Amino acid sequence: MRGWSSPAGGKDNLQETSQKNDIRLSVQISSFQYPDGTIALSEINMEIRRGEFIGILGSNGSGKTTLLKIMDGLIKDYKGMVYLDGMDIRKLSPKEIYSKVGLIFQNPDDQLFASTVFEDVAFGPINMGFREEEVVSRVNEALRTVEMEICAKRSIHNLSYGQKKRICIAGLLAMGHEILLLDEPTAGLDPMGERKMMDLLMRLNKEKGVTIVMATHSVDLVPLFINRLYILSRGRIVRSGKPEEVFTAPAEMESVKLRLPQIAELIWRLKHEDKIPFKKIPLTIGEARRELLRQMGINHA
Repeated sequence: MRGWSSPAGGKDNLQETSQKNDIRLSVQISSFQYPDGTIALSEINMEIRRGEFIGILGSNGSGKTTLLKIMDGLIKDYKGMVYLDGMDIRKLSPKEIYSKVGLIFQNPDDQLFASTVFEDVAFGPINMGFREEEVVSRVNEALRTVEMEICAKRSIHNLSYGQKKRICIAGLLAMGHEILLLDEPTAGLDPMGERKMMDLLMRLNKEKGVTIVMATHSVDLVPLFINRLYILSRGRIVRSGKPEEVFTAPAEMESVKLRLPQIAELIWRLKHEDKIPFKKIPLTIGEARRELLRQMGINHA
C-alpha cells in the first residue's frame, strides 16, 4: 500500500499534523502602518501553541499593544495573515473570535462599564445567547476562578485597581475564552498585587489549560513565569526563544531599550568584570543561589 511503506515516515507525519493542530494563533504580518504613514509593525512571524505562556517583551512604543489588537481581530488593515485555529481571522465573525480569544486592556477602566461586578461579567455570555441559568453558572465559575466571588454584588467603582483587572479576566473566562491576550497585566499594581496577578495567570495556564500571551516591559517577571519569549523593538521581532536563550548580555538588551533581569545583571557582571567563573547566567534567585553556593564549594541539593 503506497503511503504506508514507511512506519517511521507515517509517525513523523502524524506528529507534524498534531503539532499543526496545536497552533492556536499563527501571525504572519509583513507590515502595518498607522493612518499618518508610520510603520508600526513589520516582518512579524509568531506561532502560539495550545497551553503556552508566551511573553511579548518590549519598551513603550515598541508595538506590543498594536500586535495584540491584530491578534484579537480588532485591527484588520494589515498586510499579511493571522490565523485562529487555522482560519483567517479577518473572515471570522466577532462571535467566532470572541468565543475563543479575548484581549485584556492595560487600563481596566477602558473595559468595565456595568454597575456591578456580576452585571459586567454576565454581559458577554448574555450577548452570546446563553440561557439565564447558564449565564449565572458561567459568571459564578469565572468569579471563583479569579477569587472574586464575594464581590459579585459590589459596585465596579468600589473595587481596587487590581480587583478591576481580575474582573476583566473573569469577563473573558465567562465567555469561554481559551486564549487570553494581556496588555501589561501588572502595570499599576504594587508588588503584592503584581505577584497575585501572575499567580492567577499561572493557575489559569497550568490548571485550566488557558493559552496566555502577555505583553510586558517587566523583565524581572519573565524568567519566573513565561515559557517562550519574543522581544519586540521598533515594530520588529529582534529575538525569540526561551528566556535563557534571549537574555544574554546587558549591551544587547540596552540596544532594544530593555535590561537583563536584576539577578542576571549581577551575575553577568561578577562573571565578566570580576572574572568569577560562573557556568551560566542564572535568571532567578533560586538559580543564582545554587550557582553562588557552587562557587563557594558548598554542596546543596
